[in-house]
Amino acid sequence: MSIVVVVVVVVVVVVVVVVVVVVVLVVVVVVVVVIVTVVVAVAVVVAELVVVAVVIEICQIQQTTEPAVQDVR
Repeated sequence: MSIVVVVVVVVVVVVVVVVVVVVVLVVVVVVVVVIVTVVVAVAVVVAELVVVAVVIEICQIQQTTEPAVQDVR
């Protein structure tokens, strides 16, 4: 009877350890996915802001150069 009890205890401990490891791995994967998603979202927002700033700068340059060209004409 004692051998059976030892085997059952070992099996239960192994199953609990495997479940804990799987849960930890799932949590790590979810955290990594969330971090990557946030980083990509921030990068997209920064890229959009840079594009908007460049477009505004180009428009300002065109506005400042075009009247001078028109005045010369």
